[in-house]
Amino acid sequence: MQSRGVIYIHSSPSAVCPHVEWAIGRVLGSATVKLGWAPQAAERGTMRAERPWTAEPGVGAEVAKALAQWPMLRFEVTEDASVGRDGERIMHVPGRGVFRAAMSAGGGVMVAEDRIRALLATTTSAEALRSGLDQLLGLDWDREIEPYRQAAGGEEQSWLSQVG
Repeated sequence: MQSRGVIYIHSSPSAVCPHVEWAIGRVLGSATVKLGWAPQAAERGTMRAERPWTAEPGVGAEVAKALAQWPMLRFEVTEDASVGRDGERIMHVPGRGVFRAAMSAGGGVMVAEDRIRALLATTTSAEALRSGLDQLLGLDWDREIEPYRQAAGGEEQSWLSQVG
């Protein structure tokens, strides 16, 4: 069974772009991966690109791991939900690192019951609860990446792909 998703490179220094393509190609098993690089308006001197992918389930995490070796990259990798598997969204922001979350078929972040129970058991105020939920949902990563999504000019269609 094949899975599918989208790789969003929100910002990459120009010199790193060929390395990003090689890393993605290595994971996807393709000798040549060419991304349609375009200037990233949200960060002068960087490039942006996106690419849908289809491969074995779990490849989205492998792509994210390969991309995370360049800490200056800003990226998201999504993997759609498939039979017997939740979808997944992985984001990376320089200085913040990686955020990984299960995704519903509709694109919403899913938080496991045990993580919510642990948060409830350790919080002492409404403010601490709000902060803990924001962390579980990856709000800080979303806030940092959002200007880069917006600068793409609406080209990105959704967090989980609609690729056929």
